[in-house]
Amino acid sequence: MRLSRFHLPLLKETPGDAQIASHRLMLRGGMIRQQAAGIYAWLPLGHRILKKIEQIVREEQNRAGAVEMLMPTIQPATLWHESGRYDAYGPEMLRITDRHDREMLYGPTNEEMITAIIRSGIKSYKALPQMLYHIQWKFRDEVRPRFGVMRGREFLMKDTYSFDVDAAGARKSYLKMFAAYLRTFGRMGLKAIPMRADTGPIGGDLSHEFIVLAETGESEVFVHKDLMDMSLPPADLDFDGDLEPLFEQWTSKYAATDEMHTPEEFEAIPEGERMNARGIEVGHIFYFGTKYSEPMNAYVEGPDGKSFIEMGSYGVGVSRLMGALIEAYHDEEGCKWPMAVAPFHVGLVNIKAGDADCDAASERLYAALEAQGVEVLYDETGDRAGEKFARMDLIGLPYILTIGPRGLKDGQVEVKSRATGEKENIPLDSVADVIAARVKDALAIS
Repeated sequence: MRLSRFHLPLLKETPGDAQIASHRLMLRGGMIRQQAAGIYAWLPLGHRILKKIEQIVREEQNRAGAVEMLMPTIQPATLWHESGRYDAYGPEMLRITDRHDREMLYGPTNEEMITAIIRSGIKSYKALPQMLYHIQWKFRDEVRPRFGVMRGREFLMKDTYSFDVDAAGARKSYLKMFAAYLRTFGRMGLKAIPMRADTGPIGGDLSHEFIVLAETGESEVFVHKDLMDMSLPPADLDFDGDLEPLFEQWTSKYAATDEMHTPEEFEAIPEGERMNARGIEVGHIFYFGTKYSEPMNAYVEGPDGKSFIEMGSYGVGVSRLMGALIEAYHDEEGCKWPMAVAPFHVGLVNIKAGDADCDAASERLYAALEAQGVEVLYDETGDRAGEKFARMDLIGLPYILTIGPRGLKDGQVEVKSRATGEKENIPLDSVADVIAARVKDALAIS
């Protein structure tokens, strides 16, 4: 992509209400623009990152055996009256009325709707288990939206719902999602610790939040340090196998949010092995049995008669993850995107646009990189060199390749790693192959 054709409106000054790094950098880096309190337009750069995050989430859900669908953003209130949550949910639910005076709502979550869909389509226990998911925009009317996409009113969520004949089957579904979440966040370069958590308005008696430790986190968390060194589930994990050992491995050590914290239990851990920190919630999973299927009469017929379907729900904050990633990967100059979610793999800078030799070498390298599947943002503008470098640092592409008259005399291209700041010179004739190999290796690891 040529920068001259790409909409990238940067801000020199940080808006006064941007209190945390992710909010500041998303605004300054031309990723989002606020349209109303807690509601943002996703500009081209931000949209590319959002889609990368969404695709990793999708791939790991598919790997775990969940099947994608799509439910509407607007829901009839009648379903929520059936479950008993319409009045109980609170003012965060945006309640609306259509032209026929029917009560509707902008969905904050989808337990009721998916339960209604399943009860109309499944009658026999032989059709279970099933796991369905969608990735859809949600709305919760936060009383005080802040921190950009971290606490907005409109946000993109992945919701999975599991349906099983009995509690034993429901636990297997829960463990599949537990493992899938570990892999999902790990592929993005995030260490997300599963912590026992309050079930909140979703309900149920088994729940874990996946928390990324960060100074700007909204929650206080309490963690055994051993969990920071745990290895992630492998790519070839058998999701239909026994996942209990994996679950035990991750949950046998103390990890709790402030709502579920037990001081006596935590303080029994040796002082050097425990840590108290702030964290950002990026995922939440629940098992709630028949909380929705029973009041909504969602059941299956089996050998022993009618039984209500056992359910669980599993959410990932897709848009929130973008903020969490910036909080984990940034410096004073800007973002440092991991390769798996970077909007472009490489920034190519022609520092003397208009010079025949620089233009020709840059065009050849641009074409060679794209031919090998490398996503390139090519800065061929006439801006000053300092402005070009500052822009590339701000948006945080993994590699920055610079072509200029001095390097060309020696047949060299300067290559900078945004993650480390290290620079090296690579021959122009081989730089495309070298960088393409590095990109492919980084993506293979993720």
